[in-house]
Amino acid sequence: MAARTDVGRIRQGNEDSLYADASESRGLFIVADGMGGHAAGEVASEMAVAIIADELTALETLDAPDSQGRVAEALRRANDAIYRRTVLEADKQGMGTTASVLVLSDSGYVIGQVGDSRIYLLRDGVLRQLTKDHSYVQEQVDAGFLTPEQARYHPYSNVITRCVGANEAVEPDVFAGPVQSGDVFLVASDGLTGMVDDRRLQQLLSSNAQPRRVVDALIAEANGRGGLDNITAVLVQVHAVNAPGRD
Repeated sequence: MAARTDVGRIRQGNEDSLYADASESRGLFIVADGMGGHAAGEVASEMAVAIIADELTALETLDAPDSQGRVAEALRRANDAIYRRTVLEADKQGMGTTASVLVLSDSGYVIGQVGDSRIYLLRDGVLRQLTKDHSYVQEQVDAGFLTPEQARYHPYSNVITRCVGANEAVEPDVFAGPVQSGDVFLVASDGLTGMVDDRRLQQLLSSNAQPRRVVDALIAEANGRGGLDNITAVLVQVHAVNAPGRD
């Protein structure tokens, strides 16, 4: 695995935060993209990552029937803490953050999602976006008013409809799926996915290079196309999956 965040070419500060940790039994990967202005956005994303990671540290296996519920609860706890801070501190009013959470084990993956940071899976040479953006333009695509290509360049493409911390309650998307040897997962903020289209992402992720070099290439590509936002990428390559019941 490899993980990196970059300020980009335009922004003065970096409001993205990330977490990437893998043991022999479980991997936990988080990307959060803060909003609310410099300092407030940084605070929101850092809080979300810290709280979610702390809540899920003890989740060592995804075989438990409540694993999806625990991921959802971690996102809700982060929402509660950030929202309370916006109420108590005047300079933090309006802050919030996206949060995309990937938990991996031999038994599969669980994803928790709020906002428009994305999780992709490259499997057998085919790239698939696993998460669905909580955004204005995604709603327009769903309604048939915009094509995905039009949505990419729409002036409101950065308007999200759901985030962590902006409201008293939040409802995350949580779902699970299988994992297999050869899978490549990408967790990224929209500073990457908004600048680099899926076709180019697939080309870069299909490289046989080491994860660090792939992450560097992804960030360089986004910066080469303007680097209009902070850029964060977490890359996970699955080399082997233990069969159930085996060490």
